[in-house]
Amino acid sequence: MRRFPILATLLVLIAVGTMIALGFWQIGRLHEKEALLAHYADARGPAEEVDWPRDARGQSDLLYRHARLDCVAVNGRSSIAGRNAKGESGAAQTADCTLADGTKALVVLGWSRLPMAGGWNGGEVHGVIAPGPRLVASPPLAGLDANAVPDPAEIPNNHFAYAVQWFVFAATALVIYGLAVRRRRTS
Repeated sequence: MRRFPILATLLVLIAVGTMIALGFWQIGRLHEKEALLAHYADARGPAEEVDWPRDARGQSDLLYRHARLDCVAVNGRSSIAGRNAKGESGAAQTADCTLADGTKALVVLGWSRLPMAGGWNGGEVHGVIAPGPRLVASPPLAGLDANAVPDPAEIPNNHFAYAVQWFVFAATALVIYGLAVRRRRTS
């Protein structure tokens, strides 16, 4: 009969403890994400518009709120993958704007099947603040079709699955190690 592997057992227990801690950390992240998603869902409710937030904190706090801005200069245009209000894939037309105080904002003008469609030289924009941050124009501008309205329900919340995964890894490691120790002791 062989000696009990103390060092290997200690290492496996440290690894298992780490996996369990990661599982509980994911459960904490689950609750944080649920609170964030509830905040975003609440933000969709108020119909009154806010001014485009000038700083990063304001932009993240006001995601999914109705907002407005005045684009005094368009610095560039581009297209990104997007969906229209009917759920069709295509190109969301964007404009990099400079506001009167010199801050920048990305505006999603509208949707088209073709990239770089529609022309727009700036002006007042009303819409919804989406992650990025960007202001998704509503109504669309430059003769474009409406984009899909940003929806916080599209943000994944996989933290419970990750927690279960870590707990399964920990249990699997214990079972495999237990079987290895048992086999070693009987051989």
